[in-house]
Amino acid sequence: MRRRHPPQRITLIPARYWWTIAQVSHQATIQEQPLGRASHSNASPCAAMDDDQLVRDVESRIPSLPIAYWSKNKNFLQQKSSTCAKYPSIFELEFNNIYWQTLRTTNGTFQLFGAYYDIRRTSLLGPTVRILGMIDRIEPKVKTYCQFWFDGQKEPFIVKTFEYKYIWYNKWGNYKQGIYQPYLIACQIPKPFHGVVPSSVSMVEKECDTATNNLRVIYNRPPDDQKKGFAVCVKGLDFLYDDLSVRLIEWIEMLNILGADKIYFYNLQVHPNITKVLSHYEQEGKVQVIPLTLPGGQPNVPGFQHLYLTKKTNHKRQNEVIPYNDCLYKNLYLYDYIALLDIDEVIMPKGNAVLWSELMAKVRPESRKFKPDGFHSYNFRNVYFLDDQQHEHGWHKDIPKYMHMLQHVHRAKNYTKPNQYVKCFHDPERVLTLHNHFPLSCLGGVCKSYPVDTQDAQLQHYRADCVKTLKKSCEEYRENSVEDKTIWKYKDELIRRTIKALDTLGFFRRSGLGSGSGSSSGLGATTHSTER
Repeated sequence: MRRRHPPQRITLIPARYWWTIAQVSHQATIQEQPLGRASHSNASPCAAMDDDQLVRDVESRIPSLPIAYWSKNKNFLQQKSSTCAKYPSIFELEFNNIYWQTLRTTNGTFQLFGAYYDIRRTSLLGPTVRILGMIDRIEPKVKTYCQFWFDGQKEPFIVKTFEYKYIWYNKWGNYKQGIYQPYLIACQIPKPFHGVVPSSVSMVEKECDTATNNLRVIYNRPPDDQKKGFAVCVKGLDFLYDDLSVRLIEWIEMLNILGADKIYFYNLQVHPNITKVLSHYEQEGKVQVIPLTLPGGQPNVPGFQHLYLTKKTNHKRQNEVIPYNDCLYKNLYLYDYIALLDIDEVIMPKGNAVLWSELMAKVRPESRKFKPDGFHSYNFRNVYFLDDQQHEHGWHKDIPKYMHMLQHVHRAKNYTKPNQYVKCFHDPERVLTLHNHFPLSCLGGVCKSYPVDTQDAQLQHYRADCVKTLKKSCEEYRENSVEDKTIWKYKDELIRRTIKALDTLGFFRRSGLGSGSGSSSGLGATTHSTER
């Protein structure tokens, strides 16, 4: 794991030299290039792309489509096959809502999102391709097959689907036929091709069917096989009307200081200023933005989609499972730990630890006293930093008022119960499927999560209110609060970084004697909870 240096202590900028945040108009300058797509800056905007450029452009827009493989081999693959199955033309695939591909069977419809190569040593299946998607059936009974296509091979190798792994619990609701449910589908790679990564895979109901789907098999490894430390995955952002841009800058900078090597944002619909912020950090290489839609008949029209996700909570939760697990499988071999966080949550080291790497250097050896072969994940207790708890105590004059987390240093005295609303560092070598709060299934048996002592770290959750299921407890959390300035050990560095980003993005306006003591107005100051 790469070691990071602790944040440098610096001298604070005197308040009389601070600028105040300006409300950026809805006509804020936004990059024309959509997030998550490759740009071709060396080409004239009016110049027509050649085929190779088009292939690269499409591949950047739809990473799951094996267009490069098809383009390279299309003449070879279109030759008559001696077997029953032929390679599907990309023009004959059935796409759904841009990023999904469809398989229709006699007993249910599959919406497929991605395929991933799994050769983890803890897997009992051996080399396997895992396909992530949604099926409008519970306990699907239909028999299906995977057609594997290998580079240089005109014929597919066909295997029966091994399993449909449900990424949900029945008791959580929506356990009904006809509603799209999240699944991880496994197909074992045939022995003659162990050690070879398939170029693409198609799912069919009958072995000889011409497929209506074809997914590129994703296998991301670092060039030097040296993993980085921490990746953070953020579910589909749904902030079309909420300008949380300043809050988001503070959060991204905080995670970078703690040691997040990269943050992966899945993007449904966001405010233009959030788009501007994400574009900035994507150019810096600190984040990656992945466009996302809802599959099947679910709405993707801006505004209507937000209303749908607000009112259909279980549908929202089931859809969130897809980006979480896509993020896991794209990064299986790239990081030591993967965390699933909302943009109002921070895993905060306590005591002498400053970085996440220092925290885990302490926690992991302690955990092995209880399970010598290691845990699947390491969970952190949730504690609320509610907005009104700080408002009762006033603002801190040496901190810009728009720095939400640094200003809010009063929290509930009591944590939520163990294993409730926790967040984890997951070991990607050991987990099979992930939910928002914990692993749902793991390699090597039942999932085991190590509860990190609250003396070592905590999950700081910044909200206007508790989640709906904790309404009764929330009154007690409000009435019993304590001051907790743990975050202030990062104060100087966090202020410096945030001011620099805001300045670079043009979110400031000059004022004669601007002060961070309360007169400054902040973008995204509207209180918003990311978890309902």
